[in-house]
Amino acid sequence: MKSHVLKFVFAVLLVWSFSIAQENISDVSKRGTTAAPFLSIGQGSRALSMGSAFVAVADDQSAMYWNPAGIAALEGNGIIFDHTQWLADIQYNYLGVTINIGNYGVIGLNYTSSSIAEMNVTTVDFPGGTGETFGFADAAFGISYALKLTDKFSIGFNPKLVYEKIWKTSATALAIDMGVKYETPFKGITLGMSISNFGQKMRLEGNSTLILYDPDPLTSGNNGRVPANLQTEEWALPLNYRVGIAYKALEIENHKFLIAVDASHPSDNFESVNIGAEYVFYDLFAIRGGRKSLFLQNSEERFTVGVGIKQYIIGNTQFRVDYAYQDFQKLKYTQKFSIGIIF
Repeated sequence: MKSHVLKFVFAVLLVWSFSIAQENISDVSKRGTTAAPFLSIGQGSRALSMGSAFVAVADDQSAMYWNPAGIAALEGNGIIFDHTQWLADIQYNYLGVTINIGNYGVIGLNYTSSSIAEMNVTTVDFPGGTGETFGFADAAFGISYALKLTDKFSIGFNPKLVYEKIWKTSATALAIDMGVKYETPFKGITLGMSISNFGQKMRLEGNSTLILYDPDPLTSGNNGRVPANLQTEEWALPLNYRVGIAYKALEIENHKFLIAVDASHPSDNFESVNIGAEYVFYDLFAIRGGRKSLFLQNSEERFTVGVGIKQYIIGNTQFRVDYAYQDFQKLKYTQKFSIGIIF
């Protein structure tokens, strides 16, 4: 029975994902034409240091971002906190929690937020500032669920609420991430596929869109201060379809070497390929590296590197610290720090 369910689910996801990909094929990159661009910033230092080639790896709490199916294989419970020093002094934080509920699968909670210092409001008449300040905020909250349909095939979902605020306007949207993960009959080879940010469009609304309007300025004596609302455009979320393969090239007692390759098809850019690798020594220390956005013209994203340390502290309680560095050429670089606990 499970095998029939597996085949049906896989076929539905495959057909649906390819239909989405075909709809978004274009000779125009569509860069900057989606709302909530923070949803495209990868989470987890380990994933980023591997060039963001992680959809088929997806074996820690950051999997809720890359491929929700990945948390199905997580044993015990775990927490990850991720801090990103992004471009233009923007800070992003990610919190992920997973709870194993035995034969019923694994559930997870994840929260992403941004922060930046307040900026002065300037106008043509007051280029030095009006005395007001403004800022923006991004946030996404998701509830994940993943289940192993067989010992080799997993499926996962991450419905979420997305929120954006710019000065006196804000917007919300509901979206979902879906993924599958399959351990092939070939030794050490795993396939992964995910669709991210499939959901509603976002429209900014708020006090700053309220105006007083004169419907007939050429006529005197009429009401020239009619309350009105400026309607803003709706913008889609940055839909992304990923497919990847991971290969455990070496797995002996004290040495492990993993290679991963992802292909990405975003709705707001051209297709690209990410590659990454990880070497683990004594299940204690890891060195990682990768290359992001291969075959994507005019991209500033280049190589990534990172390290990680894992240590058992009390019984089976595991403590992890990871770091990632990503080169952005003219835009310099970004850094990511992660702390995780598994218990």
